[in-house]
Amino acid sequence: MSDQLSFLVEIWPALLEGLKMSLYLSAGSLFLGLAVGLPLALAKTYGGRLLGLLATGYIEVVRGTPMVVQLLIVYFGLPEIGIVIHRVPAAIIALAINSSAYQAEYFRGAILSISDGQLAAARAIGMSQFQAIIYVVLPQALRIVIPPWSNEMVYMVKYTSVAFVIAVPELMAQGQMIITRTFRPMETLFWVGVVYVIVLSILAKIVDLIEARVRIPGFQMEREG
Repeated sequence: MSDQLSFLVEIWPALLEGLKMSLYLSAGSLFLGLAVGLPLALAKTYGGRLLGLLATGYIEVVRGTPMVVQLLIVYFGLPEIGIVIHRVPAAIIALAINSSAYQAEYFRGAILSISDGQLAAARAIGMSQFQAIIYVVLPQALRIVIPPWSNEMVYMVKYTSVAFVIAVPELMAQGQMIITRTFRPMETLFWVGVVYVIVLSILAKIVDLIEARVRIPGFQMEREG
């Protein structure tokens, strides 16, 4: 046991650096994905036939292709047409593209859970459709979507491990480098796993507290187990 703890002390600085990078990638990709996913959900729900088809096409293509393929296209494919992106921004963009499609479906589900009668009532008192969506539908939908959205947050921290393929030093990549240096794969992977479990548990608890404070009774969307 003392040997394991000594090994953890030895590798902890590298694991911490990897964790910081994983959280940085996660935060950047989640918020960029949110900025794309919410308009996609609105376009698919209220955008009419053309915008709805375009949004649906984007969502299905992104969800139907592996994340690692999207990452390789962004990092290795775009330079072929003259667009060169550094590995860290490339990882954030690729992860955000993938996340935006899933977030769009989370938001669309939350929007559809709002009764059509509320939209009709808002229109009846003189609001435009845009105003009704902004002031009536979205405030409720953004509360309702928190539990399923937290799934995406948890998944994204784990998904950052794909950035290893373009040499981004996130947590798993740091683990691989430690293995190369120490030749202790089982112990290294064990501690990498422990870090993931602790961090994800903390994040899930924080989201639970936020969701409890903004919950609308009777209008919850369940989070996956």
